[in-house]
Amino acid sequence: MNNDPLPEDLRVFCGVVRKSSFSGAAEELGVSPSYVTKRIQILESVLNTRLFHRTTRRVVVTEEGERVYHWAMKILDDVDHLVEEIGITRQAPRGSLRVCSSFGFGRRVVAPALSAFTERHPALQVRFEVFDRLVDVATEGFDLDVRVGDEIAPHLIARRLASNHRVLCAAPSYLKRHGTPRTLADLSTHDCLIIKERDHPFGVWRLHKGRQESTIKVRGPLSSNNGEMVVQWAVDGRGVALRSTWDVGPLIASGKLVHLLPEYTQEANVWAVYPSRLNTSAKVRVCVEFLQGWLDRHLKPRA
Repeated sequence: MNNDPLPEDLRVFCGVVRKSSFSGAAEELGVSPSYVTKRIQILESVLNTRLFHRTTRRVVVTEEGERVYHWAMKILDDVDHLVEEIGITRQAPRGSLRVCSSFGFGRRVVAPALSAFTERHPALQVRFEVFDRLVDVATEGFDLDVRVGDEIAPHLIARRLASNHRVLCAAPSYLKRHGTPRTLADLSTHDCLIIKERDHPFGVWRLHKGRQESTIKVRGPLSSNNGEMVVQWAVDGRGVALRSTWDVGPLIASGKLVHLLPEYTQEANVWAVYPSRLNTSAKVRVCVEFLQGWLDRHLKPRA
């Protein structure tokens, strides 16, 4: 009888660790909670150790479980790389690919790109999730984060997919009522529409004029963690917004928004971010290359 851990059991175990929940892992893997429970019991029996402390609210990985988790991640990565190294998979990658991004950019830009990507690579199953926070792809089980913003942790690999920057803008109706800011300091007297960006502190705008960086604390009656709502508020004349050119460029071109203080911008390029352990992954490589080409064709700044 083979008493070695099965790769599928290790995948289930890693899912429980990431979610701190049997039901959360079941949802992520597309299986029943009873299946997850059974596979964890089998894995604990094979390894002859307890992997989790179970409470009524959550499960906490044990010290031995932490050791198993690090080995399991390495084993599963090696298995995935083995499959990718065999013959046709370099030309036709297959398997699952977990991708994440932010809400607005994910819905409007990344989702259509992934739709086209899966049409070209039907052997890949892509799972796409969006968040209003920075995702640590190295620990949360994602293969790729398509990220807007230049602040990236050094332990991750980042490849720039497209150039982008954020600009200041407001509706003509707002400017008619409140006047047009002539300097960056003037923003402190204006209603600013604040969004919680994944890469910047809330209510603090850092902008560049050439090589000089300026920081200003802004405030206003409306704020959100959703960029699409902030843009709509700006169009409605509720205040000044700082948004990406991919988002507000067409609105500025149509006259619905006015580009303010154009000498000031905030760098917010589009990046593919992934763990260093996936540096040689064929499925990540083909997805990154596809996204780079797709964004080059479809994401043209207009502001």
